[in-house]
Amino acid sequence: MTTTVADGLTEQEAAQRLLTVGANELPTSKPANNWHIAGKVLGEPMLLLLIGCGGIYLFLGDISEALVLLAFVFVIIGITFFQGHKTERALEALRDMSSPRAQVLRNGQLQSVPGRAVVPGDVVLLAEGDRVPADAVLLSCLNMTVDESLLTGESLPVSKAAAATLPMAMVSAGGTDTPFVFAGSMVVQGKGTAIVLATGSSTAIGSIGKALQSVDVTPTRVQAETARVVKYVALGSLALAILLALWFGFSRSDWLAGALVGLTFAMALIPEELPVVLTLFLGIGAWRIAKQRVLTRRIPVIETLGATTVLCVDKTGTLTQNKMAVARLFAAGKVFDCGHAQTDLPEDCHEVLEYAILASHREPFDPMEVAIQTAGLSKLGQTEHLHGSWGLIDEYPLSKELLAMSRVWASEDKEQYIIAAKGAPEAIADLCHLPKEQVQELMLQVNLMAEQGLRVLGVARATFRPAQIPIAVTAASAENLPENLPPIQHDFEFQLLGLIALADPIRAGVPEAIRECQTAGIRVVMITGDYPATAKNIAAQCGLVSPGGVITGSELLAMDEAQLQQGIRDVAIFCRVAPEQKLRLVNALKTSGEIVAMTGDGVNDAPALKAAHIGIAMGKRGTDVARESAAMVLLDDDFAAIVAAIRLGRRIFDNLRKTIAFIVAVHIPVIGMSFIPVLMGWPVVLMPVHILVLQLIIDPTCSLVFEAEQEEKDVMRRPPRKQNASIFNRQVLWKGLLQGLALLAAVVGMFYLARSEGMDTNQARAMAFTTMVLGNLGLILINRSLSTSLLRNLRLPNPVLWWVVASALLILSLGLFVPALTQLFYFGSLPFMQLCLSAGTALLCISIIAAVKAAGWIQVG
Repeated sequence: MTTTVADGLTEQEAAQRLLTVGANELPTSKPANNWHIAGKVLGEPMLLLLIGCGGIYLFLGDISEALVLLAFVFVIIGITFFQGHKTERALEALRDMSSPRAQVLRNGQLQSVPGRAVVPGDVVLLAEGDRVPADAVLLSCLNMTVDESLLTGESLPVSKAAAATLPMAMVSAGGTDTPFVFAGSMVVQGKGTAIVLATGSSTAIGSIGKALQSVDVTPTRVQAETARVVKYVALGSLALAILLALWFGFSRSDWLAGALVGLTFAMALIPEELPVVLTLFLGIGAWRIAKQRVLTRRIPVIETLGATTVLCVDKTGTLTQNKMAVARLFAAGKVFDCGHAQTDLPEDCHEVLEYAILASHREPFDPMEVAIQTAGLSKLGQTEHLHGSWGLIDEYPLSKELLAMSRVWASEDKEQYIIAAKGAPEAIADLCHLPKEQVQELMLQVNLMAEQGLRVLGVARATFRPAQIPIAVTAASAENLPENLPPIQHDFEFQLLGLIALADPIRAGVPEAIRECQTAGIRVVMITGDYPATAKNIAAQCGLVSPGGVITGSELLAMDEAQLQQGIRDVAIFCRVAPEQKLRLVNALKTSGEIVAMTGDGVNDAPALKAAHIGIAMGKRGTDVARESAAMVLLDDDFAAIVAAIRLGRRIFDNLRKTIAFIVAVHIPVIGMSFIPVLMGWPVVLMPVHILVLQLIIDPTCSLVFEAEQEEKDVMRRPPRKQNASIFNRQVLWKGLLQGLALLAAVVGMFYLARSEGMDTNQARAMAFTTMVLGNLGLILINRSLSTSLLRNLRLPNPVLWWVVASALLILSLGLFVPALTQLFYFGSLPFMQLCLSAGTALLCISIIAAVKAAGWIQVG
C-alpha cells in the first residue's frame, strides 16, 4: 500500500486499481439483457396464437399465409424488443444515478465519486450519516460511533478509535474502540478519515453474499390491477373463442376453419399490450422525472405522485438557497451590519466571530459554518483572532437534549483549554446560566433578527485548566491527549459573547411553485427548526399562507392526538421542531386522510421519510440514511423540482388513462368483426393477417405515442386524484366502449352496405378494413388529450404519432393497391368512389365521437 495519506491516490493510480480489482459493487439483480427480453417476448400470448394460426395454415397447405404470419411474428418481436430495450435503458440510467457517493482524496483534492469507483488505497472521509463505502481502517477519528448491525446484528452503535499502526488486513466486525469500519455500516456520530483495504466481494458483507443495491421489482398497485384485468379478460376470451370455434364448426361443418376463427377471435380480444404499456410508462416516467433532477428510487411512488395532497418541506436548502452569509453580529448591546464589505468590524464583535469560528469545523461542510469561516477570513484576516495553529482536543456534539455544540482547543500558552460554543440562543443562554432578565433581553434581540428572516446563533466561551496538560500540544498530536475533560458541556463556566445572524435567501422560482401547488389543491407545510419569526418571514417571502398561525415544537409536545388533529387542519408552519417530531406530524397528516410527501436530509429524518407516502431525501446535503429511507432523491435540493415531479406524475396517470380508453376502443371493432359475421352466417371478415396489421398500429401507439403526449393544460389546476383511483374506472371504460361501439357500427354498416350493393366478399372486406384502420387513426387523435378538440389535437407536437400514422397509411395502401399484397390481405379491387366512401364513413364516425366529446357527454375522471 503506497498511498500518501495527505494526498490520497492519483487519478491514474485509482483508474489502474479499478481495472485490476474491479468495481466496488456486489452481485445484484442484473438488468435484463437482450436474450432475456427476447425470451419474455416469445412467451407472449399473441405470439403463441400466431404460431397456432400458422400451424393450421401449414396443415391446410397455405404455405404463403403461414410464412406471412411468421414474418409478422418477427415484426412484433422487434417492436416489443424495442419497447423493452427502451425501458431497460431508462432503468439502467436510474441505476447509475442511484449509485451511492463517497468522499475521497485524489491528487490531494477532496472529491465526490460514485461508491463503485472506490478502490483499495483510497483515503475516504466519513461523517455522521454516511454509509461506509468499503472495508477500511481509520487513520483518525473524532467521537465516532458506527452502526454495524447489518453485519453483527447488534442494534447498538459501537465506538471507534484510530489505528496506531496500519494493519494489512481487516478483522471480523464487532467490538468497541477498534479502528476497522466495514462496507454497509453507518456512521451514527462523529467523523473520521480511513484508508480502504477491501472493496466489492472482498469486503465482509460481500463474503456472506448480501447485496446492498438491488432493483425494486415489486409489482406496483396499477401493475397488479392490470395483471388481474388481463387474466380475467384472457380467460373470458379463451372461453368465448372456444364457443365461437364450436359454433362455426357445427354450423358450417368446417372444424379447421372454426379453429382458425377461434384463434383469430382470441388474438382480437386479448389485451396483451397492457403489461408492456405499464412497464414502459413507469420506467420511462421515472427517467423523465430524473431529467427534472429528481431520482426515483422506488418505481411505485410514481403512481402516488399525482395523488399528493400535502407537501411537507424543510426551509433551509429547499425553500431557501442554503447559501448562508453572516448578516449581523450582536455584542455588548450593539448590532453590527456585516453587509458592507468595506466596513471594519468593531472591536466588540471580534470575539463573537472569533469563537464562532472556533466552534465550527476547520474544513466545514455545513453552510452556516462555511459562512462563518468566510466572514472570519474577510473580517479577521489581518488580526490575531484566527488560530490556525491551535490543536483540537475534543468535541461535544449537538444533541436533542441541548441544541449547542462545543469544541475544546489547546491554547498557545500551554496553560489551559479554550472552549468555544455555538448553538440555539436559548441553549447558549442555558449554558451560560444567565438570569431571567438577561435571557429576556437576549431573546428580544433574537426575535428582532428572526422577524427579518435571519438564522440566529448564540456564541459563548469558557476556559478549563485540567489536572494534567501536555507540555506541547499541536494540531497533529491533539487527538492523543488524555481524557480529563468534563463529561457534559454544562460543567464548563461559559460566558456569553453575543449573537451571530445569518441570511439565507429564498430560491428562485419557489413562490411560483408554491402558487402552482395551491392551484393544484396541494397544501405546502413548512417544518423547520428555526424560530417562529424567521419561519413566518420566509413563509411570507414564499407566499406560503398559514391561516392557523404557527405551532412550535414545545406546543406540539404538549398536544394530545385530538388537539394535533385539530391543529394541523389549517396550520402550514411548524417551527422549532425536533427531527423526531416530524414522524408524529407525518403520521397525524396520514391519519387525517392526507397523501403526504415529505422532504428530509438528516439521520433523524429517516423514520419520517419512510413513514410518508412519498419520502424525498436531499441529494446534496442529505445523509445516506435519509436517501436510503426515501422513495425519491432531490438531486439539486430544489423545491421547484418536487413540484415538477408531481406535475409529471399527474401527466403519467393521465396518459395511462388515455391509453386504456384507446385500447378498449380499438379492440371493440376487432372483436365485433370477428364475432358478428360468424353469428350472422356472413363470410369471415378478419383473418389473422388483419389482426396483425391492426396490432402494428395499436402497440406503438399505446407504448410510444401516448407515453410521449404532453401534460394537459389543467394538470395543475385540478385537485389531486384519490389514491385508490383506478386507471380502469367507469368513466375510462365507458368512454372507450362508446368510441369502440361507434366505430364498430360504422365498420359493420360499411360491410353490410357493400354486400347489399352486390360487391363480392373481398371487396366488402377491403372497404370494412379501410374504415376500421382510418377510424383507429382517428381514435388516436381524439384520445391524445382529455380536454382539447380534435382540431387542436392535430396541432399538438408528437413526432412518434406521425410515424405511426404514416406507417399505417403505407401498409393500408400497399394492401389495397399492390396485387400480391391485395391477395395476401384477401382484398378485392376497389373503385375510387368506394375508397372515398370508406374514408368518408370513418371521418363521419370520428367527427360524431369528437362532437360528443366536445359536448362533454363523455368525461374521464
